Amino acid sequence: MALFLAVVAVPLAVQAQDKVIRIGAMYPMTGRAGLYGIDSVAAAEMAIDEINGKGGVNGYTLDITFTDSKARPAYAVRVATRYITEDKVHFLFGVVSSGVGLAITEISQQYKTIFIGTDHASTQLTVDKLQPYYFRVSNNTFMSMAAGALYLKELRETKDWKTIAYIGPDYAYGHDQWNELKYNLDRLGIQYEVVGEYWPKLFEPDYTAYITSLSRDNPDILVAGFWGGDTVAFLKQAMPYGLLKKSLYFHPDAGGNYELMSAMGADLPAGLVLGARHYNNWPDTELNRKFVQEFHNRTGRYPTYAASGAYVGVYAIAKAVETVGNPDDTEALVKALENLKLKAPWDPEGFTSYMRPETHQLKKMQAIGITMPNNDFPPAKMMLGDWKIYSPEDVMPPADYIKEKRK
Repeated sequence: MALFLAVVAVPLAVQAQDKVIRIGAMYPMTGRAGLYGIDSVAAAEMAIDEINGKGGVNGYTLDITFTDSKARPAYAVRVATRYITEDKVHFLFGVVSSGVGLAITEISQQYKTIFIGTDHASTQLTVDKLQPYYFRVSNNTFMSMAAGALYLKELRETKDWKTIAYIGPDYAYGHDQWNELKYNLDRLGIQYEVVGEYWPKLFEPDYTAYITSLSRDNPDILVAGFWGGDTVAFLKQAMPYGLLKKSLYFHPDAGGNYELMSAMGADLPAGLVLGARHYNNWPDTELNRKFVQEFHNRTGRYPTYAASGAYVGVYAIAKAVETVGNPDDTEALVKALENLKLKAPWDPEGFTSYMRPETHQLKKMQAIGITMPNNDFPPAKMMLGDWKIYSPEDVMPPADYIKEKRK
């Protein structure tokens, strides 16, 4: 397996007669999003070592090449094109930013090369802009925000909240979350008043102006749509203003990532309501414990949620190739992925994740928890607990929503 970060890289050294499944991966390796990429690389390599260590797939070994996407769509497009035209990859793989994902899916369609989405979450990729060669193995924002709407409906039984405000990054990922939360609240018949919405740029260094405006708005529920280091930066800047004491901080898609817990330690307040795509302490199953511990053994740290998507993505490829018999029949691989069933670390007992053919979106359980003291995953001092669990049938986009979006 090769790791290269430069624009110019050595092509995969694979002879035509070699039985190799070639994967071209793109992840951010630097900046606020860098940890997600680094964890994704480690988890993908862990999965590949596990599979190749057992003899590969139908006599094929998996080979993956990583490039720093820099979280820049135009740059990632050049990398993806090189992967396909020069390195002759069977699969594109990654990414973290939805903006990059939306750019790469066009290259995937143009060259009829399967793109396995492992972390980015914009629903547009599986609804509005779905194309035959794209598949996502982590949840999308609709699933998270539908679970969030259900949580707020249940919260209404114990907390008489009325007003809501939103802050999230000013691109597809941030806007999708807000629109989907409002859609699901309306669908559930929940009455609410929007008292503010704010759109900082991705990787915004200073949130002070937004924090002071939110303090004036004084919403009962403050919904956030950040991810990665932006979540950490916003919360660290918001705490001195007392914002988290005035409003219930509610962050159902990417707020509950372990990066937040590890970065803030004992400074992370109790009582925040957060969700994520994978948790180190839920579900308490043998598979999840094994995944988390082996990642820790390999890297010396506990995984952020991006790691699980990369890990499952490699196994999805292996399962599809096992079904088809080879990595060269792309159309047969598409059919195999449409019928994918795969037990993942995030699956509770009695449930197995499976692909929804009409959206190419993996169906999985959604969990939302509350921050509380927990020293089991240092350096974190707070983890999530008091879980609320929502089934895929309750959180997937309904057929009429998909139909309307695809007009």
